[in-house]
Parts: sequence; structure tokens; C-alpha cells
Amino acid sequence: MELKERKKAGDFPPEVMKLFDGYVHGGLTRREFLDRAGKYALGGMTAAAMLESLQPNFAWAEQVKKTDPRIKAGYMDYDSASGSGKMRGYMAQPAKASGKLPAILVIHENRGLNPYIEDVARRLALANFVAFAPDALFPQGGYPGDEDKGRAMFAAQDAKKRSEDLYNGGLFLKSRPETTGKMGVVGFCFGGSVSNALAVRMPDLAAAVPYYGSQAKAEDVPKIQAPLLLHYASLDDRINKGWPAYEEALKAHKKTYTVHFYEGTNHGFHNDTTPRYDEAAAKLSWQRTLEFFNKHVRG
Repeated sequence: MELKERKKAGDFPPEVMKLFDGYVHGGLTRREFLDRAGKYALGGMTAAAMLESLQPNFAWAEQVKKTDPRIKAGYMDYDSASGSGKMRGYMAQPAKASGKLPAILVIHENRGLNPYIEDVARRLALANFVAFAPDALFPQGGYPGDEDKGRAMFAAQDAKKRSEDLYNGGLFLKSRPETTGKMGVVGFCFGGSVSNALAVRMPDLAAAVPYYGSQAKAEDVPKIQAPLLLHYASLDDRINKGWPAYEEALKAHKKTYTVHFYEGTNHGFHNDTTPRYDEAAAKLSWQRTLEFFNKHVRG
């Protein structure tokens, strides 16, 4: 893949970043983005050029190569009788594990199991976990290799079946002979909202780490048993508006949680394939995530 020039969020007007967030989450069509972003075109960069520059380049995200000899990774099928029937995900684990290891479920964004999420699973394998990342798009043929197509496929899904498919992915991971049966979950964007939802649904979940995900309903908070580590982007008004009510409920029911807001960052700051990536925030949040999992899932 040819590496296009890597830009940062600061290279774009803040209004364009907000428009792009609306575009990738279904609030704007491509045409609507181009029409509105055109008002902020500057320095010869058209709205179309800005959209192209904001699209992911997965070559940037490969921190751990698929062929890294320290890990073994590949696709595995699992059953989801209460959802879509047959499902598939990406399993990554240390190549030479001594004994059973704690498990981490990895939940992708709203476009399926792309190379960035697979790389996150491999990063967890290098940290001595067994990681499994289900592909919610598998019933439709799997992640299509195109983010726009992936979002369209995702939007067309039955949300209830999809929730069951991801929940059953967690049950599958917990049951694997390579694991201790103790499991945490980390998710990004849509996956962050699923991480909150699984904390509600799975009383034996050992830890949940939602990245900029929609919060669980206040009335469901009493069901949460897992400690939470919540990462938010300070500029992410769309998601952050739900935090005060969530925090109030967490406090009221004496739940264990730690929250971090990363100053000057946009939604998606951990995803190192687009200009929304913030290296300092991504590294710090990931360090905190691994420490949290080591404490609550391994400990």
C-alpha cells in the first residue's frame, strides 16, 4: 500500500473534524460532508481532498506484523445460536505460552474487523494475553476491505442479532482451553458502547475498557460488577454528553471506575490509521489499559 502524506487533526479546521465524525457515524452522507466541508477548503485542499486525507491508511497501523514469530494468530469460527448462527473472529496469542492465560475480547468500530483492530489483538498477544476480535460483519461476508462499504453493511444489520453475536464471542473466548476463563473487554467507538453493555450483561466480566463509547443506561448500572476504565476524547461532544448521567449512576451505586479525558483529542484518537490519531494520548491510554488488565484480569 502506498503511504500517502500523514496529516494530523490540527491540519484541518475543527469544523471539518466534526463533520467527518458525523460522516463516519452515519449522520451525514458523503455528498452532505462534501457540501458542508467545502466552506472550509483552504490552501488548495478541496473538500474531496480533505475527505481522502481523513480516510484510514492501514499500513500505518501495523505495529505488530501478522508474521511476527512471537505470536500465533488466525481466524476462528464460533457458534452464535441466539444471533446469526455461525460467526468468525480473529484470535491472537503468544506463540510460546507457559500455561493458561487471561483473555481479552476486542470489539471493533462501526465498520467491522479491519486491520487496525486485528493489530490491536496482536498487541494484546504480545502483552501475554489471549485476544479475540469478533467480526460483526461475518454474516454478510465479513469486513469488505472498504470502510464506507463496511459502515453501510453495519447500518443494515439487525442490531439485536449483532449484540448476541458479540456476546457469544465473549462466551466462546472464555471457554477456550488456552485461557484461564477470566476475561476483560476493550472496545473502540461502537466497540466502546459494547464494552459498557457487556459490563452490564456479564456479571463475571473481570474488567471493561471502553474507548469513547456510548454509555450504559443509568437504570442498568446496578448490574455492573466489573471495574471500568473509561477513555474519552475531550473534543468528542457527541459521546461526552452522556458521561455526566453515567458517572452519577456509577457513583450512586458505588461502582468501581476510573475515567480519563485526553485534552485536545478527537473521537478515534487511538486509531493510528487516520489524522484523528493522537500519539501521546494513544500511548498513554494503552499503557493504562494494559496496567488495568494486568491488575484485574491477570491478577
